[in-house]
Amino acid sequence: MNSNKLTVKDFITVGIFTAILFVVEFACGMLGYIHPYIVASYVVIIPLVGGIPMMLFYTKVEKFGMITIMSVLIAIIMFVTGMGYLGAPLIVIAGVAADLIAKSGNYKDFKKTVLSHGVFSLWICANYFPVIITAEDYRKNLIDGGFSTEYCDSLFRAINVKTIAVLLIVCFIFGIIGAFLGKAVVKKHFEKAGIV
Repeated sequence: MNSNKLTVKDFITVGIFTAILFVVEFACGMLGYIHPYIVASYVVIIPLVGGIPMMLFYTKVEKFGMITIMSVLIAIIMFVTGMGYLGAPLIVIAGVAADLIAKSGNYKDFKKTVLSHGVFSLWICANYFPVIITAEDYRKNLIDGGFSTEYCDSLFRAINVKTIAVLLIVCFIFGIIGAFLGKAVVKKHFEKAGIV
């Protein structure tokens, strides 16, 4: 039997943690209705909050493909929930790269796991691609949806072609921080409870 082959249990694990990560992303997404700058701060909030379930997920990952599959599922969920397909390449590329980085440490090296999570977290910036690439249509849809011009102006000041590089860098940095935070929480609560 090939120990590197993904099993039904592995797929279930990926599905469960993808669902948890989506709940985190959705909850943070709801905060974006309060102020557009919160939308820009997804690159800080989601890697930190999502770092907790992701570090628990990393304790379950032992085979190549699990992180990649999660990224594909996220891309599908983003499309189904109305974010379109524009960010899908970034999501999948980040997932494959994160998988390869974690694999290079045999999924046990914490430094590689931290780096992997930093890279994986870049998928969050896929939320911004429709704002940047289809700016005029996106703005029109927001206004038609009841958002004020002030909200739209602030959103496009925070998220545009000039700021996306900064957002990507910030996202990576907080992905790193989120990994340390997640590791601390997992160690304190889940390991003591005998879950991992």
